[in-house]
Amino acid sequence: MNLSLSALLSQKTAKLRFILWLALILASIATGFSLWQSGARVQSDILAMLPKVSESPITQRAMDQVEQQLANRVYLGLISNNEQSAINAAKLTIQTLKQLDSKDPAFINISSADMAQADALNQYYFNHRFQLLTLSQQQLLQQGQWQQLTQAALEKLYNAFSYANSELLSRDPLLLYPDSLLALAPSQQLTVKQGVLIATIAPSNNQPLRYAAIVMAKGSDSAFNPNAQQQQLSALTLAFNTTKSQFKEIEIIKAGALFHAIAATDNAKKEVSSIGLLSLVGVISLVWLAFRSLMPLTIAVVTVSTSLLFAVVSTALIFGELHLLTLVFGTSLIGISIDYCFHYYCERLTHPSDTSEQVIKRIFAAITLALITSAIAYSAMGFAPFPGMQQVAVFCAAGLLGAYLTLVLAYPTLASQPLNNANQALNLASRYQGFMLNRFTPRSLIAKMGLSLSVTIFILTGLLRLTANDDIRQLQHTPTDIQAEENQLRTLLSGGTDNQFLLVTAATEEQVKQHLAELEPILEQAKQDNLIGNHLSLSRFLPSQKQQQLNYQLQGQIYLQHLDEIIATLGLDDNIKPELIYAYQAAGSEFISAASFLNHQAGVSFKPLWLAADIKDDSGYGAIVLLGGIKQLNRVAALFTDNANVQLVDKVGDISRVMGHYRQLTLALLAIALVVAGVIFSFRFGLKLAAVVVAVPALAALLTLASLGLLNNPLTLFHALALILVFGIGVDYSLFFAESTQQSKGVMMAVFMSAISTILAFGLLAFSQTPAINAFGLTLLFGISFTFLLAPFIQNFTRNPL
Repeated sequence: MNLSLSALLSQKTAKLRFILWLALILASIATGFSLWQSGARVQSDILAMLPKVSESPITQRAMDQVEQQLANRVYLGLISNNEQSAINAAKLTIQTLKQLDSKDPAFINISSADMAQADALNQYYFNHRFQLLTLSQQQLLQQGQWQQLTQAALEKLYNAFSYANSELLSRDPLLLYPDSLLALAPSQQLTVKQGVLIATIAPSNNQPLRYAAIVMAKGSDSAFNPNAQQQQLSALTLAFNTTKSQFKEIEIIKAGALFHAIAATDNAKKEVSSIGLLSLVGVISLVWLAFRSLMPLTIAVVTVSTSLLFAVVSTALIFGELHLLTLVFGTSLIGISIDYCFHYYCERLTHPSDTSEQVIKRIFAAITLALITSAIAYSAMGFAPFPGMQQVAVFCAAGLLGAYLTLVLAYPTLASQPLNNANQALNLASRYQGFMLNRFTPRSLIAKMGLSLSVTIFILTGLLRLTANDDIRQLQHTPTDIQAEENQLRTLLSGGTDNQFLLVTAATEEQVKQHLAELEPILEQAKQDNLIGNHLSLSRFLPSQKQQQLNYQLQGQIYLQHLDEIIATLGLDDNIKPELIYAYQAAGSEFISAASFLNHQAGVSFKPLWLAADIKDDSGYGAIVLLGGIKQLNRVAALFTDNANVQLVDKVGDISRVMGHYRQLTLALLAIALVVAGVIFSFRFGLKLAAVVVAVPALAALLTLASLGLLNNPLTLFHALALILVFGIGVDYSLFFAESTQQSKGVMMAVFMSAISTILAFGLLAFSQTPAINAFGLTLLFGISFTFLLAPFIQNFTRNPL
């Protein structure tokens, strides 16, 4: 081993190794350029980071359809004290958005109230009028009270505001159909005026009654695509400016994934640039202050640049894209990859007469073991169900490999120049270590027991207060102004539409229709109980065939038994009788079916709510019931726990549960990694010292968890993933102290600089506005700080301590 290592790191092979390093750099640059030319990109879609939840085929189809239906939608509210002004402003906004770039539109399906669909519904259901009855009409006919329906028709006939006309009377003499058509429309707070949806805003805070005209549109591309975001935002900005130029009093509120995505993208870009820049500036300043030389600074920049190059290219090569959050997390790589530079130069300061090859030989075992343990740590991160976290694992592992190869292959050529006048920092590190070992190492048994008891109490107190929170919504930070506007619009839309929905399944289409009808009273009661704000179901539009047959038979009283009396009472022409009887009899087999309705213009917009049978997965039929304004999800779910045909699909909850599972798994992997590392280290250091080396990051992890508990910071998957890195970095510190049996001031200086740079990088992440990144950074801030404080005490266990 020594002979092969000496041959590898000999002065004769230095140039060859440097040429190999240059070849790797050039190959990486060429690969990266090729990948970007081939379509590799930066991904900002937060959904791309979410874990994949295993669902049944029909449930997965339902989730895909709901996501496709609701994704990329934008909702606008144009508010004014004057109703007509709000209507005119909405019309102008729609007109402006439709006129913008018709060849490559930013939005499609721009509308308010869909009058064309209303006409299509009327056209479709009039042909099925003999299968339709309202509940009151049905009850009267079941009781044989057809005369009351005749009397009601007379009243409508002589009402000046009635919709009755000769054409309708000749085909529907009792005017039953208009009431059936009205019953199809779900009850809501919105009204339609001049083709625009209008919501009223009750007076409050000395404000008068106001009106909100609602405009809806769907983005032609994903709201998480940065290019689409800019195109859609530009279109909206122009539309808003045009509208406000003519209606200066108009207030515009907005909601939709687009505005959350733009805020997340802008925030991530800002944090990538600010955190990365501050981290880089901090590291450069640290190197300059420590070594007072331009050469270590240059080598540090080369090391970091190579590390980032390897990281970006490797991640793009494996995943085909880079997530913005990967770049945010990856900025911390600057504070880790620079460690190799610190250890090299600190060792060189300690042994000024050694050549660069000899210095590398001294630290080769430690940095190789450090790379291996870091790879183990990042591999554990790769087990997380998030593509984004898997990217972070690859990004950081590849980056550290790039830094390691730079040290081994390029340092003998690039960093061969000796350092001068840099012993001040080395002496300062030595005095610090001596101070820590002399002042804070307990000498007596009582002191040791007191310290152990204090640490134990601190850890137990913190762990007992530690809670968990696996809600996926912590992945993204939403500015309060955007959330406030969305909440206001949701209120106007009776709660809008939530991520949760009901999935009704059965073996046949008829069974699904019957189950939907059975759900209606339950959901109406849920609205009265304030459990939900609204719901959208196909039950109104697709009555069961059993119900249609009953309605048809009941109307036989009108067209087959009492038609003469009805015509006479209403004063209608007898000539219409044959046509009415013929129309009724011809409709005997013309039932409303899912296929006929959804393939008609009237039902096109409802298609996403229906799931036809799929022969491939033999999953039967299904229907989706959208829910909005959910107030108490647990109570809503409890309504259907005993119904095998109704499932509350909660993607947010399912993913959150998966996050909780992987949080526990990550902590278990951390424990396993500690054991594996202890076994590996025992072959080099012996069992006792190996246990001490592993105990440092283990104790640092426990102290970190306790600190989070005392700060009432709930534990998440991102805290657990950060603890994996605490282990990987903390073991590095322990290894270098364990390898140093005599002079350790060079190691102390390297670890000191490494800890400061890492704390600087991760400490900045703790200031991120994104909760997930904040959790990651805060955990590492605590973890590395505790590791740095504990690692020097390993010197008490080495064979030849100072």
